[in-house]
Amino acid sequence: MSSLSSYLDILRQTRADELRLAPGEPVAVLVAGRAPAQGGAPVSAAALQTLAQELLTPQELRELTAIRPHRSNQEHDGVEYVVEFSRRGSELVVSLRPVGRASRAPESTPSSARPLSARAVEPTAFASPSRPVAGAPAVVTPAPAARPVVVAPTPAAPSPAPPPAASSRLEPPSTPPAAAPPAGAPGPSFARTATALASPPAVPAFNTSGKRIDELLLAMLAKRASDLHLSSQNHPIVRVDGEIIYLTDRPVLSSEDIKALALEVMTEKAQRDFTELRDADCAYEIPGVARFRVNVFEDRKGVGVVLRQIPITIIPAEQLGLPKACFELCHLSKGLVVVTGPTGSGKSTTLAAMIDHINKTRSEHIITIEDPVEFVHPNIKCLINQREVGNHTKSFKSALRAALREDPDIVLVGEMRDLETIAIAIETAETGHLVFGTLHTTTATSTVDRMIDQFPSDRQAQIRVMLSESLKGVIAQVLCKKIGGGRVAAQEVLLGNNAVSSLIREGKTFQLANVMQTAKAQGMVTMNDALFSLVQRELVEPGEAYLKAVDKPGLLAMIKNAGISMDPP
Repeated sequence: MSSLSSYLDILRQTRADELRLAPGEPVAVLVAGRAPAQGGAPVSAAALQTLAQELLTPQELRELTAIRPHRSNQEHDGVEYVVEFSRRGSELVVSLRPVGRASRAPESTPSSARPLSARAVEPTAFASPSRPVAGAPAVVTPAPAARPVVVAPTPAAPSPAPPPAASSRLEPPSTPPAAAPPAGAPGPSFARTATALASPPAVPAFNTSGKRIDELLLAMLAKRASDLHLSSQNHPIVRVDGEIIYLTDRPVLSSEDIKALALEVMTEKAQRDFTELRDADCAYEIPGVARFRVNVFEDRKGVGVVLRQIPITIIPAEQLGLPKACFELCHLSKGLVVVTGPTGSGKSTTLAAMIDHINKTRSEHIITIEDPVEFVHPNIKCLINQREVGNHTKSFKSALRAALREDPDIVLVGEMRDLETIAIAIETAETGHLVFGTLHTTTATSTVDRMIDQFPSDRQAQIRVMLSESLKGVIAQVLCKKIGGGRVAAQEVLLGNNAVSSLIREGKTFQLANVMQTAKAQGMVTMNDALFSLVQRELVEPGEAYLKAVDKPGLLAMIKNAGISMDPP
């Protein structure tokens, strides 16, 4: 179900004259043109961008202004509506109106024309003054009899969870969505493992796909979790803000239960891989809600599955709070840029935001090579071809080698896993292309060392020279638990200036940390400085920053010198 249908359902159910959507504000329901009552969850800028992308071409989206809005007619459940897009400053605003009172569907129209279960959480469910929505009480703002009633947008009350059955049947999620994080929080916010930095897209209140695993995924999204773990002889498990939480209100799953759930999302290739190798990777999508990276495996207890959420809406780099140096790296014409960090540190989100920024500001040909494809990029100003290892190409190295014959300007390598992939990436950067890649190292210095050490000793001198000329930037990041909930990224930045090139060429990478200290004016940041900044801005507890630091004595000295008290780790 599209996000537009969710909003049109609200307009139909409230029998209002107009629906107004603005970022950061609750849905405004107008009757007789009067000011709306306030209430309900705020609409996110990301949700409005998704709505615009459904109905507008990239050219129409770029030409929008308050003076030059774009209007289109849409039919929904037999009723015609006008949808108007315009801009308020840099913000996108939307107005939805029915075309004439006579065209409105009669009150007796059955709600089954569009399943009630497909209503969205973010736009919220509304109660009609004359016909309450099932499961949600009608909330009407008191008004004098002479004045029209204005319906206040309020979230639908959650239905009580049914008692767990004796079988392993999975019931619809009963936990209401967690409150959205406060807007305007400073710093690069990677709430929910860098997957829910902005308000998420509309999440259906109930599962209508018929797939049992979707019920668990919707429950996971409602809790704003980053991962869903299905392990034999355990309750379903989610990861929220980096912590494992057991869903004890769900039945314990057997190996056969999990295998049946996995088959609902596995592709034919993934099923063959699992049969042959006993583990498999694939991607899965709930249309209009989220994509998931799926891994199916076996352990001593039986079959297990891990699903990681990948938001459908790409978080803009500005909203993500990336350092200024990251934007400058997006405007390079050639070179190698590496984003590093442990698994689950938000590398994919950072890269997606940088590619999205290029897509909006440059006219280039971008090729991405991923396993699997995670964030889906629409063509805005760039032509983007996204290839998935296993489905569209045999391996990273073969796709990267083929990319040189496909007229790319920018190439993204989802993971530089082996010597040959790293070698081709460096060669591609040297031939005049901009290459983005990822590694699982923890610091900028260890990233350079890892890339060089992949090669035999007799080739390392040559690779040092090539890397010194092609490496333009390394962004090493780690996620810390944020005070008040969510997580925030600490990002170390190394930029390829003359001093850095010289140290790489001469094999003195151990001195790169000193260069980062002395070149802060150029945008370089050490990990300790990044962590200390988060502590100073009261985004992260000192003890949490200490645990995530690589140079712990150095960070501890910085914290003590600043007079900040810290509980013993």
